[in-house]
Amino acid sequence: MSREADIAREGAAEFVDVFTRVRAEVSRMIVGQAGVIDGVLTALMAGGHVLLEGVPGLGKTMLVSSLSRAVAVPFSRIQFTPDLMPADIIGTTILSETAGGGHELVFQEGPIVSNLVLADEINRATPKTQSALLEVMQERQVTVGRRTIRMPEPFCVMATQNPVDQEGTYPLPEAQLDRFLFKLIVDYPSEKDYHTIIDRTTSGEQIAIDPVTDAQTLCRMRDFVRQVPVTEAAKTYAIRLVMGTQPGSDYACDAIDRNVSLGASPRGVQGLMLAAKVQALLDGRFAVSCDDIAAIAMPVLRHRLVVNFHAQANDITADCLLDDVLGFVKPPHAV
Repeated sequence: MSREADIAREGAAEFVDVFTRVRAEVSRMIVGQAGVIDGVLTALMAGGHVLLEGVPGLGKTMLVSSLSRAVAVPFSRIQFTPDLMPADIIGTTILSETAGGGHELVFQEGPIVSNLVLADEINRATPKTQSALLEVMQERQVTVGRRTIRMPEPFCVMATQNPVDQEGTYPLPEAQLDRFLFKLIVDYPSEKDYHTIIDRTTSGEQIAIDPVTDAQTLCRMRDFVRQVPVTEAAKTYAIRLVMGTQPGSDYACDAIDRNVSLGASPRGVQGLMLAAKVQALLDGRFAVSCDDIAAIAMPVLRHRLVVNFHAQANDITADCLLDDVLGFVKPPHAV
């Protein structure tokens, strides 16, 4: 076995170990939601941002705060409200008194300058405030006047939102949705999970989350993920899946042509590649397959489809349309 193969095997083993330890620690606090926990961790390891959607009270905020303690990185929470302003997020210049009695203008960083940022109920703020996150999510920096501030690494925005048909919510603009690697749906617990939730939250039991990794390790894991090779078949399959969401393309089925206004952008392909690399490592392989692409297609692509009025009138969701795409677009080796 070559030296490169040994390094890859050791790196993959470390990756799985770190992922498993963080998952186990977070699961001590969060009941059920195994798929959501894995999705959040996958995005964190891949270097992407996450949008968690669900009704209030399902533990979305607790999940992110528990994750911050398990990975031992600086954490900040921004509670989005209709009166929140962009300066409340990115920071502003204030007039400060100096030691000699004079005054000077000092820039005070906002809560966005952190490693793990929880944007809580992001769709309760106005579009103007939501757009304050566009630059920082894509470029990992904020620009205020002539000042540019780089975000610390690792950097990740994990946003929660209530279903958009609830009172007091504003739909996120497509340009911002496209910057999230995953959109994860947080559903109601099972009957068994409700029993566990009651036991954990209404008794004297106190659960403390212990740190099991650190920022340096997370950065190293992110670098390792990008080294995972992708087969030509998997790359072709990912491209065709994304094109399959675009009305009028060679790989779009009739359901897409009838019900979709805008399909996924090239960020969708990038997201599929990064998330599939994590999926492959967790499955014990150091190469991405078409199965890895299919396994993560739904959370990567569901928020990148803009359905038209015909779909809305007939209650046709993006998830239903993606099921059609996955059934229509076959992996290259299956053609």
